[in-house]
Amino acid sequence: MRLTKSYVLAAAAVIAIAACDRQADTNSTAATDNAAEAAGDETIADGLAGDRRFADALAAAGLDRTLDGPGPYTVLVPSDAAFEKLPAGALDTLMKPESRAELTRLLTFHVLPGTILAEDIGKAIDSGGGKASLATMGGGTLTATKQGNAVVLTDSAGGKATVTQADDKRSNGVIHRVDGVLMPS
Repeated sequence: MRLTKSYVLAAAAVIAIAACDRQADTNSTAATDNAAEAAGDETIADGLAGDRRFADALAAAGLDRTLDGPGPYTVLVPSDAAFEKLPAGALDTLMKPESRAELTRLLTFHVLPGTILAEDIGKAIDSGGGKASLATMGGGTLTATKQGNAVVLTDSAGGKATVTQADDKRSNGVIHRVDGVLMPS
């Protein structure tokens, strides 16, 4: 039996997310312990109830169970309004079974390994001379900068998303809500 490229890519992305707890360093582990203490038993997946489009996309990609697992993860969750800014029909197309690999790639581009609080991002931006690179679970890189007090994330194509709500701490990491959908290259 021959596996298609889509299934191989989807499997690789799921394995990458599942392995992220092995990539976390001591500081991320300590931050995760603090986040777990603050959040109780609620996981990132539990915290997505108000983010229907993102939660539905996670379910369609089969990643919802991953974000209900041990983590730690930092998830950049685009608002429902951010998904509405996509070209007409783009999300519907991504939600189809035959587009699962592309959907997984998009979603894992919004997941960072470990627990990274807004303060950590701000410090990285300051120590990086005004910008910081953030590696995603999807294998891409986001550039973080500040615009006033707001953290702005930029993808490789120049697309931007501003963190609108930071540090929604969960037992397995943290959620930052953003006003744009970031695109992998």
